[in-house]
Parts: sequence; structure tokens; C-alpha cells
Amino acid sequence: MIGLEKKLKLYGFNNLTKTLSFNIYDVSYAKSERELKDYIAYIDEQYNSERLTNILCDVTEMIGAHVLNVSKQDYDPQGASVTILISEEALPIGLIDESCNRGEVDVLKTRESVVGHLDKSHVTVHTYPEYHPDNSIATFRVDIEVSTCGQISPLNALNYLIDSFDSDIITTDYRVRGFTRDEQGKKLYIDHQITSIQDYIDKNTLEKYDAIDVNVYQSNIFHTKLLIKELDLQNYLYNTDVYELPPKERLQITNNLRKEMIEIFSGTNIYEDTDSKK
Repeated sequence: MIGLEKKLKLYGFNNLTKTLSFNIYDVSYAKSERELKDYIAYIDEQYNSERLTNILCDVTEMIGAHVLNVSKQDYDPQGASVTILISEEALPIGLIDESCNRGEVDVLKTRESVVGHLDKSHVTVHTYPEYHPDNSIATFRVDIEVSTCGQISPLNALNYLIDSFDSDIITTDYRVRGFTRDEQGKKLYIDHQITSIQDYIDKNTLEKYDAIDVNVYQSNIFHTKLLIKELDLQNYLYNTDVYELPPKERLQITNNLRKEMIEIFSGTNIYEDTDSKK
């Protein structure tokens, strides 16, 4: 966990902004109309705004913050967005703006859309479904951003976020912005030691992924990408037993899924470029 080994004595408020951007890609295979319907049902169950709101509220609690306002929206045919405004310290009721719902469920039920905010901080999630019939591969992306000011850190919730989703590819960015001052007036641009985001990921999780870092230490920018190592085809099919498919087709689907993952992980159309040169 992130923390201050020796608590810094600051002049005024710790206004360092720490932002964790967490993106996951859930890749699936859906060829028939029936499989597409099953895929959409899966997305609606796993990535609806209510479940995402619960996850973000858990994240808020984990980092020691307090919900001021929640806003959420489901989209047709699938996808959702949630935004939460949070505060580092609990605020007296009289100081909370009347437009804030404080995440109270009864208030949320009366609104078609909900947005959440935090004092000096926020937590957001957006989902992006993608599908193309030519290769029958569906890719669902979830983008989460946790931005905080003060001593609370979004890195403390990283493992919980990873465990909350079925992730074939994970990209994470962690940035520390701004500065604060110690009692002598010296500017501090970071208040904790960090060499890699991987240091905050559970070792058992890291064993399941290939991981690379791209870090800019002098700018307090840290970037880590992870790609799932083992691919069990059954986990990527909908309403179809893997042994219903002939071996050659199983191999082709597995190869197509792996190619899709590698290209997303690399951010390059590797196989598309290769095919065009033939």
C-alpha cells in the first residue's frame, strides 16, 4: 500500500493530485445471432451502471474518501457511465451543496441519469462496446479514472479494480501533478516513493499476465500494460461447448482471439499490416 513512511510536515494543504487511469479490455467470440444475444446479456449483467456504481463506491471507501454526489447512466444497446464526486474528509451536511445526493440509493432511483463528484477528487467509469462481424470478435473496454488530492491514493484500490473485471488486457497510468510545500517552504512534487505500478499489483495476478512498463520518472508518470498469458477458449464462447467445434475451427478462433489481444496490447495493427503485404 502507498503511504508516507515518515509523515511529512506540510505548510498548508497537501494539494498534490494523484490520478490513476485504469483500462481493461474483455475480448469475446460471438458469431451467431444467438451468441450475440448471450454476449449482450453478459455485458448488461457485468457492466451495468448499478454494478459499476457499487464498485466505485467501494473504491471510494478503500481510499478513505467520502461520496458527495453520484451520477450514472445506462445506454442502449449496452454500455454505461458513472461519475462520483468525493471528498478526503467527511463534510457536515450543511456544507454539502443541495444538488449532491451523497450516493443515497433512494435519491438515485428518482433520476434517469446520475453523476458523482468528490471534494477536490472524483471517480469515473465509462464503458465502450465494440464488435465487427467479419471476425466475430467482440471487445468491451472499461475506462476508470480515480483522481485524488491530499494524502489519499488511488493506488490502494488497484487490486480490487483488477479483481472486479474479466480482463484480457489491462493498461494503467499513474500520474502525480502539482506541488505542495513543507514547513520550510520547499516545494515537494511527490510525497511517496514509487518505481513501478507493478509494485502495487498482487503477485498472483502478475503471474497470470505478461507486463511491461513505460515510466518517465522525472515527470512522475508511470505506465504499465498487462496481457493475459493463458487463453482457455471455453471462457470466450457463449452458449457453445468448445468440444462442439472441430479442432481446426477451435484453433482458428483461438488464434484470432490471440491476434486481437496482441494488437490491442501493442497498439498496432500487426497482423492487418502483414496480411496486406501478401
